[in-house]
Amino acid sequence: MTKKQKKIFKRIIVSLIFLIVAYVVNFLLNKFTPLSEYETISELVKAFLFVIPYMIIGYDVVFGALKNLRYGRLFDEKFLMALATIGAFGTGEYPEAAFVMLFYQIGELFQGYAVGKSRKSIAALMNIRPDVANVLRNGETISVDPSEVNIGETIVIKPGERIPLDGVVTEGETFIDTTAMTGESVPRKAVSGDDVISGCINVAGVINVRVTKSFSESTVSKILELVENTSNRKAKAEQFITKFARYYTPVVVISAVVLAFLPPLILFTNPLPWIKRALIFLVISCPCALVISVPLSFFCGIGSASKSGILIKGANYMEVLAKTKTIVFDKTGTLTKGVFNVTAIHPNEYSQDDLLTYAAYAENYSTHPIADSIKAAYAREIDTKRLSDVKEIAGKGISCKLDGMEVYVGNNKLMDDLGVKWHPCHHEGTTVHVSVNSEYAGHIVISDEIKEDTIDGLKALKEAGIKKTVMLTGDSLAIGEAVGKSLKIDKVYAELLPNEKVDKMEEIIKASKNGEKVAYVGDGINDAPVLSISDIGFAMGAMGSDSAIEAADVVLMDDRISKIATAVKISVKTFRIVYENIIFSLAVKFAILILGVFGLANMWMAIFADVGVLILAVLNAMRCFKTIE
Repeated sequence: MTKKQKKIFKRIIVSLIFLIVAYVVNFLLNKFTPLSEYETISELVKAFLFVIPYMIIGYDVVFGALKNLRYGRLFDEKFLMALATIGAFGTGEYPEAAFVMLFYQIGELFQGYAVGKSRKSIAALMNIRPDVANVLRNGETISVDPSEVNIGETIVIKPGERIPLDGVVTEGETFIDTTAMTGESVPRKAVSGDDVISGCINVAGVINVRVTKSFSESTVSKILELVENTSNRKAKAEQFITKFARYYTPVVVISAVVLAFLPPLILFTNPLPWIKRALIFLVISCPCALVISVPLSFFCGIGSASKSGILIKGANYMEVLAKTKTIVFDKTGTLTKGVFNVTAIHPNEYSQDDLLTYAAYAENYSTHPIADSIKAAYAREIDTKRLSDVKEIAGKGISCKLDGMEVYVGNNKLMDDLGVKWHPCHHEGTTVHVSVNSEYAGHIVISDEIKEDTIDGLKALKEAGIKKTVMLTGDSLAIGEAVGKSLKIDKVYAELLPNEKVDKMEEIIKASKNGEKVAYVGDGINDAPVLSISDIGFAMGAMGSDSAIEAADVVLMDDRISKIATAVKISVKTFRIVYENIIFSLAVKFAILILGVFGLANMWMAIFADVGVLILAVLNAMRCFKTIE
């Protein structure tokens, strides 16, 4: 409990003790002062006895209502509580007045506890902000504010310290605790050359990290900015409740005044019973359960998602996600690792090693990912003295002379231009052909690996209610269809330029029916335009580009596709609970309101309709916080 909650809890206990004392004294007064001349004194004593616990538990509500009146905030829950309970005192309903206020504060305590519980995971994100960075300058390590460190400088991170800035490990090795950022419980190993992100904790050894992003552009700053802005993006259900309360409360107060004074004037009867009915009407009609439980449900849902390493930027995106039935994926870096490897070597009258040697030497000066994969597979030092006349053939490949032999390495078009007879490969991936002295030497297959989590993640999406999966890729049709088939993607569109991805996404959105929404999942710079036009966009937070994270509505901090299904389940569950609370609250209130109008409801029923429903709604809302796997 917070200090404020502990204080309210103590006031509840003290007030309850005084209420018990008041009941005992009231019982004794009724028993030992039966004479009529003592009735006035007895009534004053009873009023005084119940005013004490009432003021202990409700002074902040009464003074809060008076303060709100000064600022023109007339119709709120504090005003309704103060008006109803003070009116109850005026009609001699002393115990009921005190108990209404007591149970109201109990409801507020429940609400505070629920908010505090759901806030913990989001507060954990707020604690990822690093205090200092130990930067190497002029041979010395000095502690400075992370915002004062420049890109390219080296920072030293000791065991137990939080990584202050994004960068690349240049020295040392360790394990990184990424729990606060990704929700992943198992530490990740980090060695020289590995990227590390700010906000994570260095668990083991000392590492030196070269800073690649300024503090304002670092992962931790972006995440904190997103968390701080989530409350500004309300779902339609939240907006409805806000508007509902704005008009509902004054209508209720006016109705209570009419109920208190109009029937006695028309029927020429005693106004006191009607005033009591009006007070009961006010207590019943207090919209606390709706006003509190609906935003609390969304808050708990967002908190639950953050525990799983899913950052949803606002409740409005949860609403869209709950209605999503089609998910469109980028391929490279999203469904696949985006890391190319040599997966097959098929020589023609050469050995595999000779074919790989020709290709590696030809690609020596290239920085293309395919060239890097060939050089990585060769894994030996290249003697550049053996190389000469290296030329790049735009869009087709590379030519060179190796030990005097004329070598060409490239695609189908290059072989056709040379008049070399080549043959296709049955293996999935990009085929790199090699010719030596105008003779076909064979080919090498380069493939992008599918992420370990992708197959299970797509299966989980189907189980979560997603009807259709689509893949958009700039890769060749053969590779795109091969990947789509292996992953059981419903539809594949390949060989798309960035602008063509946008056009295709617009077609898919227009084709969706019955208000069903379309999501897009991507990680690259070229995915940002598609993310921005989708109904809801997912970005890969750990490895994704800044532009994709900025354009997306949901960020997956550990890049696992299965987390999309988790986000869908959390959103669907949250909305189900929101509607449960709305229907339950309104049904109970209107039923007891009707009974109250006809004088069939007492103050205890009113207390249940207000505080009882509030507590039940809050407890139901807290179910949103339960982690979904």
